Amino acid sequence: MQAIKIRLGSMMFLQFFIWGAWFVTLGTFLSQTLKADGPQIGAAFASQSWGAIIAPFFVGLIADRFFNAERILGILHLIGAVLMYLMAQAADFSAFYPLVLGYMLAYMPTLALVNSVAFAQLQQPEREFGQIRVWGTIGWVVAGLVISYGFAWDATTAIAEGALQNTFMLGAIASALLGFYSFSLPATPPASRGQAIKLGELLGLDALKLLKDRNFALFFLSSILICIPLAFYYQNANPFLTAVGVENATGKMTLGQVSEVAFMLALPIFLQRFGIRWTLILGMAAWVLRYVLFAYGDAGSGMLMLLLGIALHGICYDFFFVSGQIYTHSKAGAAFKSSAQGLITLATYGIGMLIGFSIAGQVTQAFTTDAGADWQQIWLFPAAFAAVVLVLFVLVFKNEKLNDEQPHD
Repeated sequence: MQAIKIRLGSMMFLQFFIWGAWFVTLGTFLSQTLKADGPQIGAAFASQSWGAIIAPFFVGLIADRFFNAERILGILHLIGAVLMYLMAQAADFSAFYPLVLGYMLAYMPTLALVNSVAFAQLQQPEREFGQIRVWGTIGWVVAGLVISYGFAWDATTAIAEGALQNTFMLGAIASALLGFYSFSLPATPPASRGQAIKLGELLGLDALKLLKDRNFALFFLSSILICIPLAFYYQNANPFLTAVGVENATGKMTLGQVSEVAFMLALPIFLQRFGIRWTLILGMAAWVLRYVLFAYGDAGSGMLMLLLGIALHGICYDFFFVSGQIYTHSKAGAAFKSSAQGLITLATYGIGMLIGFSIAGQVTQAFTTDAGADWQQIWLFPAAFAAVVLVLFVLVFKNEKLNDEQPHD
């Protein structure tokens, strides 16, 4: 069993190493190397959302019914390796965009596929999966450290020379490795072979009746809205840190993933002691504080503010999104657990992030002139937006106890 865990951990490591190898520096690459504008950068990041929207169809219609998960995983990552190689060769945004869109359409379904492979091989997945999934976070961290401290591709002079193109080559190599490695993983046959296809189940639409509950409806709306500030972080954090003169920005951003692991361990304790309402409130409040810190921090005397803003990622993500998944699981009841998770994923990484990246691109463009970006104004926008969502949530959401057997009629 230990050998299986090592193999699954290696799979997770490569899965998120690939993503971390290029996605963190994507905004900087687009703005500095390809000279893309704000809306174009937003469109490139929004390819993730289109991938998230397509993923339920792909996994539900194909992976769950016709082919082994590990084989599809291998094919998708080999396709991804080719697309990533071509992305490294792109000379302008018009050539790059179709490639990144195609890549995300191939990559996003693999997030569900690696989970399927892992769950199928573990005897007690509810206890053991965390031990496997943490290697994904480690993979993301290692990718950032390699880029910053191994090759220094994100150094100012290196960026000017186009070194960030190498991040796509690194991703392509790792994607090819995982593609071939996937075919050696234990067989994970389709779980729903021969069953009728229900579109509502694929999209989580069966769980829409949960919106009759006022608390859940507010949480659902807040989840979509808080993705707008989240999109600002994904799209702008690395270009911002690079622009204000932070050395090894990509490596320093891995502090966010380290804090994510730490706060993930603290989450069950906090939920038990303070309840779901205060956990979600703290998560949203952290978004406000993070962007205020970014707005007023700098690479000199304000460096601590920037590092604290990065380190808040653990609270921002775990205390809202992860606790939100737990809350959704609790509210759904046995009949809608899968549908409810599909619905909240579609709402956040699909619809919410799609809207968020578009707004982030427009706002960034509005506060950018020939002299450069007005980062203080750019960061104050998501800070104010998150504050409005927080106030709405505090005023309307009533505390309740997490309970897997809650009625939902």
